[in-house]
Amino acid sequence: MLKNVFDAFGAAIFVPIMLYIIALILKVPSKKAFNSALSAGVGLTGFSLITNSFIPIMVPIVDRMVKTTGIDLPILDIGWQATSVVAYSTQVGLVFIGIALLIQIVLFLLKWTNIFMPGDLWNNYSFMVWGSMLYLLTENMVLAIACMVVLNLYILLFAEVYEKRFSTYYNYPNCALTAPHHVGAVPYAIAMDWVLRKLGADKVNLNPATIKRRLGFIGDPVTLGLILGCLLGIAGNFDQLNRLEAWGQILTVGISTAAVMAIFPKVAVFFEASAFTSLTDASKKTAKGSSKKREWYIAVNDAVGYGEPATLITGILLIPIMVILAVILPGNKALPMVDLIALPYMVIVIISISKGNIFKALISGAIWFSLGLYMCTITAGYFTEVAMGVGIDIPAGVMMITSFGIMYNPFMAAIFLAFLSQNVLIITGVVVLYFVLYVLFRKNRTRVHDYLENAGETEQDVKPEVAL
Repeated sequence: MLKNVFDAFGAAIFVPIMLYIIALILKVPSKKAFNSALSAGVGLTGFSLITNSFIPIMVPIVDRMVKTTGIDLPILDIGWQATSVVAYSTQVGLVFIGIALLIQIVLFLLKWTNIFMPGDLWNNYSFMVWGSMLYLLTENMVLAIACMVVLNLYILLFAEVYEKRFSTYYNYPNCALTAPHHVGAVPYAIAMDWVLRKLGADKVNLNPATIKRRLGFIGDPVTLGLILGCLLGIAGNFDQLNRLEAWGQILTVGISTAAVMAIFPKVAVFFEASAFTSLTDASKKTAKGSSKKREWYIAVNDAVGYGEPATLITGILLIPIMVILAVILPGNKALPMVDLIALPYMVIVIISISKGNIFKALISGAIWFSLGLYMCTITAGYFTEVAMGVGIDIPAGVMMITSFGIMYNPFMAAIFLAFLSQNVLIITGVVVLYFVLYVLFRKNRTRVHDYLENAGETEQDVKPEVAL
């Protein structure tokens, strides 16, 4: 039922409805509430139009780049889209979506969390995939549901740790990222950023603002998008550079990347300024029936960060890097393919915690996603069996399938493996650890947020602007 509702309306309809209801509850005037909700729908549609136009242009280039390298790996990445279909097609997945909605609303109302997670209901499929695999292997519905609930609790905690950094960096007031496959990287991204700062990586202050200042018009995000797109196009057509069609495709990718760099920030400014101003003001007022003020955040789809200049540049640069690493990493059997174009989504946490430092994000991302390749290798057999059970066809010549953009997350894989062990002590340890981390964060919320906002300031951080 809930799947059908979301499939019918999508994020561009569902999110504005939720915003409108929340605004009315917060006593925002109905006209202002409606305008905010409408602006959110327009903004989300704008993001979708941009990415849905850009990705089909990039996919043939990425596919050709992978094929021309002669890679022969037995586990094929079929993409997050197909993975979401798998998740919403399993019995345990459909059971959990109702449970997740109830849990997320109750936790918010009880003030266990200050994030209204149903604002991004769709991305719950990321929990459902892991639960579906666990149910397949154990035939234990209770264990599978418990695993997904624990994953949800951890992700909400990590999202709270990261909420202010996301909101500040992408300039969306009181908005939080809760997509599990991304937010699972928060502890790693914080730790790796600290390590890189200690190693002096901040001395290489590579972000859109410094690139533009040092390179002049060449460093302008739009020009940089053109150059970067053309270089990727050349990499994808390296064996066909003597053909006119190849150069047509190269220049098309270049212009398309430049267009995203130019248009995306304008939509982002509209989304931020028009959709969330009234909700931001309302959220700062006294909550009904309480003498204390409550600051809260609403979950938004990861599409709102895709085209931010440092995010898009880092993601595109990681595409050839991850193809190379997939080939040379010993023991890896997974071939990232369809989800390579999703890398600008996948680096959102890492680039924002590094405050837009592309140099640090490339190092951190390459390590994190390399670990992810091994996670895909380990779990591919389980995922393949689940996918085949719901009617997904395995391409000819492929032994197993995976989703690089979803199954790569080492944190979520670790929780899955803990529950798969069915060892009471291990599972209890995972649950106890959550409560310990939750209490520690509650006591130190302000210090944690301040650290993420101020870390590295002595290295003359330059915050990238959304509208460049």
